[in-house]
Amino acid sequence: MPLNGIILLAVKVFSTDSGERMPLKIIVGVKWVPNTQVVNIDPKTGTLIREGVPSIINPHDLNAVELALSLKERYGGSVTAISMAPISAKMGLEFILGMGVDKAILISDPTFAGADTLATSYTLAKAIEKLSPFDIILVGQETIDSSTAHIGAQIASWLKIPYLYYVTDVEILDKKLRVKRRLERSIEIYELPIPSLIAVAMKSNKPRPVRLLHKLRAKMEHAVEIWSNRELRLNQRCVGLSGSPTRVEKIVPTPSIPRKKERFEGSDVKEAVRWLLDKLEKEGVSLV
Repeated sequence: MPLNGIILLAVKVFSTDSGERMPLKIIVGVKWVPNTQVVNIDPKTGTLIREGVPSIINPHDLNAVELALSLKERYGGSVTAISMAPISAKMGLEFILGMGVDKAILISDPTFAGADTLATSYTLAKAIEKLSPFDIILVGQETIDSSTAHIGAQIASWLKIPYLYYVTDVEILDKKLRVKRRLERSIEIYELPIPSLIAVAMKSNKPRPVRLLHKLRAKMEHAVEIWSNRELRLNQRCVGLSGSPTRVEKIVPTPSIPRKKERFEGSDVKEAVRWLLDKLEKEGVSLV
């Protein structure tokens, strides 16, 4: 089974009360996912057909990458990417490096295959601990392949740090994070301690394009480093399929329901509403 593709970025920025410059490390989670626009279901087995299906960086996670890079530009520092994924995810890391990330670590080992969100977040949390100390973790709001939005909260739980979702901007002030969160009808401002985990709201910014100069530099500097479980030394019962309490037995595609193509002919609004309610009631739709 393929590995759950998660990429993390570490961004070093600088700020203290005294004005002395010290490194601040930010970690950003990005998932390497199948392009769901072209995924098909095997009608016999009910499972995803992965052969020949291209993968992409989860679009919502690019908002987290952009925020990380903007923090780097705002405060100074460097960026390191880390990914738990198959070897093929190296292409995704190269894409991230092309956006301006300085270095990448690819966590790739058959031991991690088949992981659900619990085992994935555990592995990522242990990798983050190996990169300690850290100050901020950024993740995307959710992914297009599952939309669970579990990973951020679970990583924060493993690491025992605060977390906040739907964030649009972050400032670093007096060894604290001033965080702006966007909800449906309000904007909230929080102060969080360092370290904290932040899930960045989808479409909260415009991710920058890849630059050829960045990609050439990454190639010349051999900027992708590969870690296996030899480096992490995790108990095999806690990772991959063995460490996953969730089991996907079968994927059932949504049945195709033909449209009836019924349309109200007329201009009276009240009559149109009565016509619609009557149709819904005949279809068994509860109107209470």
